[in-house]
Amino acid sequence: MAATIVSIASSVASSYYSTLVASSYSTLLISKLRPFQILRLSTPSKKPLYFYAKPRMAHSLTRATLGLTQPANVEPFKVSFAVKDIDVVEWKGDLLAVGVTEKDMSKDDNMKFENSILKKLDNQLGGLLAEASVEEDFTGKAGQSTILRLPGLGSKRIGLIGLGSKQPSLLAYRGLGEAVATAAKTAQASDIAVFLASSEGLSAELKLSTVSAIASGTILAMHEDNRFKSESKKPHLKSLDIIGLGTGADLEKKLKSVEDTCSGIIFGRELVNAPANVLTPGVLAEEASKIASAYSDVLSAKILSLEQCEELKMGSYLAVAAASANPPHFIHLCYKPLSGPVTAKLALVGKGLTFDSGGYNIKTGPGCSIELMKFDMGGSAAVLGAAKAIGQIKPAGVEVHFIVAACENMISGTGMRPGDVVTASNGKTIEVNNTDAEGRLTLADALVYACNQGVDKIIDLATLTGACVVALGPSIAGVFTPDDALAKELFAASEATGEKFWRMPLEDNYWESMKSGVADMVNTGGRQGGAITAALFLKQFVDEKVQWMHIDMAGPVWNEKKRSATGFGVSTLVEWVLKNSS
Repeated sequence: MAATIVSIASSVASSYYSTLVASSYSTLLISKLRPFQILRLSTPSKKPLYFYAKPRMAHSLTRATLGLTQPANVEPFKVSFAVKDIDVVEWKGDLLAVGVTEKDMSKDDNMKFENSILKKLDNQLGGLLAEASVEEDFTGKAGQSTILRLPGLGSKRIGLIGLGSKQPSLLAYRGLGEAVATAAKTAQASDIAVFLASSEGLSAELKLSTVSAIASGTILAMHEDNRFKSESKKPHLKSLDIIGLGTGADLEKKLKSVEDTCSGIIFGRELVNAPANVLTPGVLAEEASKIASAYSDVLSAKILSLEQCEELKMGSYLAVAAASANPPHFIHLCYKPLSGPVTAKLALVGKGLTFDSGGYNIKTGPGCSIELMKFDMGGSAAVLGAAKAIGQIKPAGVEVHFIVAACENMISGTGMRPGDVVTASNGKTIEVNNTDAEGRLTLADALVYACNQGVDKIIDLATLTGACVVALGPSIAGVFTPDDALAKELFAASEATGEKFWRMPLEDNYWESMKSGVADMVNTGGRQGGAITAALFLKQFVDEKVQWMHIDMAGPVWNEKKRSATGFGVSTLVEWVLKNSS
């Protein structure tokens, strides 16, 4: 009879478990099997049989069903962009938005605009624009906007959007695009146009950057992630004309690049926004594979299984993944140009913790933000978002490896414990003195793997430390690198994108706090200088011949006010890759 019960239990468990071990300690009826569950079976002779079910680490467990939640299929937001050189008075549409500085709003003794374009518009409107701006107390300050419905133009509405008192920056022009998107939503406008009251003096290069900033600001502000809402509104906006900043192939090419980059940013946002019961490591790997399939002419995908990672001796990464019922998936996308020689080989490595409980050092207390730990894969979202954009842009002369060691940091009887010693794939040993410092353990093996691809430069991105948020706040990422030339490249790229970075020191003396009595190192060095010691830890797994940079993006990955992901890092990574291309 006992043999029969073992056979039944094995049959029930076979779709979930790889092994079922019998012993005799206690009695229980068969219940629904769960990972790592102990089963007790009663027999007619009342002799207890005790079973331990070992989970099968298979792809069938990667698709989450908890809560029966799946994202709705929402059509990607698309808007048609065009650059035009026409008289703004003649433009026809729903909303004409005018970017103005405080100087542009100055008036003469007769309350007439001194700015020639505003004067022309006001004359067409019979002086109503100047009158309305006074009544609305609109002075052109940064952040000010007013939308007016005035008869006399081809457009139904005219909007004045303030750019401030100084020469507007790219950040101000991006803000102009965001304000235009807000106005378009409010007015339910389908066709809008933007122009600057003062654009004289802008070089051809600056016009390209300005068009890029306005377009990206509009696209990203229009995007709303409604995949997990039972009801959602679709945006009305269909077209955006940018007037007075030139026309031609260069501007049209720039707009196409902006659209490609924004699609990568939105993809990254949606990855981070997706809850952990939907976006498991396996699903993240599926999303990466979809990118490679969509742009198979330049991208290829390799997804390493648990067994393959074991063969590569990725003990540091696999120790983090050991407690989860969802198996780890090591993601490697490779971009190669369509033709021509490759002059630069790059790697982008992203931290891919789809959920971080903290492990046995579980996140507790006010400010621990455990409910937001779905965003602990923000680094991987930036990397995969960049892969999507690069797959569309198809730059020449550069090979790029996109690498993510995806897993969950959970708690179970098979999980990593404080005090355990793990061995990374380069042979270095790590004493785990805090299981909540898990991201660096996954990145250790990912960095070794990246170096083994023969790359020249590596940038890793991670929501790594709260210490960096304390130091730099919620909107600035910390940059750690021993390489001045690489730092210069990154900051040149960020100037074009407007994303904020600040270079932090790599103080070698702090490594003393990272030494272990039983292993080569510990994985945390205490609270003081925590972001620095984390970067020093990662440095141990990078070949000295490779230029390397670590970006701690724990702050800017999330917008607390909007309660949504930002897509931080994608645009700067894309710009950096493009600057390295021929």
